[in-house]
Amino acid sequence: MRVGIGYDLHPLAADRPLVLGGVTVPHTSGLEGHSDGDVLTHALIDALLGAAALGDIGTHFSSEDERWRGASSVALLAKTRVILLEAGFDIANVDATIVAQAPKLAPYTQAMRELLAQALDVDSSNVSVKATTTDRLGAIGRDEGIAAVAVALINST
Repeated sequence: MRVGIGYDLHPLAADRPLVLGGVTVPHTSGLEGHSDGDVLTHALIDALLGAAALGDIGTHFSSEDERWRGASSVALLAKTRVILLEAGFDIANVDATIVAQAPKLAPYTQAMRELLAQALDVDSSNVSVKATTTDRLGAIGRDEGIAAVAVALINST
């Protein structure tokens, strides 16, 4: 068994949809990014790649590569699963926390779990998504951005 940790943070932008875990969440702004800016899915990708010692999201899906401009991060997560399989790893489980002052995310976390589980080809019981605030402290507390942290457990096949 191997474990990896991932973290991502993006600033909010007024003219983009807010996508987290593949779910479009109603909000006044979305996240800047080369792809869809989905910090939750980006953190999961980094956790999985880190657990396998296969680099990071930038190694495989560089923001310098126009193929990934506007890409669905959930599609990148599915590609990450293939990268892990080809390297001889199975995904045991993932756990993630979104850090956002707004909007309230609890109504959306189950849909996120299901979409992420589908991309990873695991049961949704092996995918945990939670959300918290910073109690109005720092840039996230001022609603300037959203972050996510994730942990992944993988097995050698």
